Amino acid sequence: MANKKSKTNLSIEIKLPSEVNAQLDKDILTLKGPKGDAKRDISDKKISIELKEDSIILKALKSNKVNKKLIKSYAAHIKNMIKGSFEGHKYTLKICSGHFPMNVSINKDQLSVKNFLGEKVPRTLKLKPNAEVKVEGELIIVESSSKEIAGQVSSDIEQLTRRTRYDTRIFQDGIWITSKDDK
Repeated sequence: MANKKSKTNLSIEIKLPSEVNAQLDKDILTLKGPKGDAKRDISDKKISIELKEDSIILKALKSNKVNKKLIKSYAAHIKNMIKGSFEGHKYTLKICSGHFPMNVSINKDQLSVKNFLGEKVPRTLKLKPNAEVKVEGELIIVESSSKEIAGQVSSDIEQLTRRTRYDTRIFQDGIWITSKDDK
């Protein structure tokens, strides 16, 4: 018979920068930094989380494939939270209007696109909280301490000017994401 490998405990330690403070309330991890707060619910029966002075430790009881994937996913989420609370996440979108001049404006928590392809009724989008949106000429800049919120707001803005059944090689009008999180 072949020897079975013993499944030992698996743990990952994530170091925190000195400017970022962490709090753990049951399974909700909150990171506070110079660019804002980031929260995430890390409630999983297979994964436990501990908070030490300058690090976060994720532990799994068994190191099988599923637990390995889960713990690495949570580690990636926590690293994104650290980056968001320390530096912030930034998405850049470009306003492209070849056929009709398009007006994009922000009023409180609503983005408005006027005269898109000559439409009389403006297209509007209610912006999510914790997302800072600025219009600078032909660029729209979306910033947030949460990568998910910044990405979702950017995607919602791009989908606002989506036109079905139009040839995108000819009708390139719209608002398009040009850089995601400085990549």
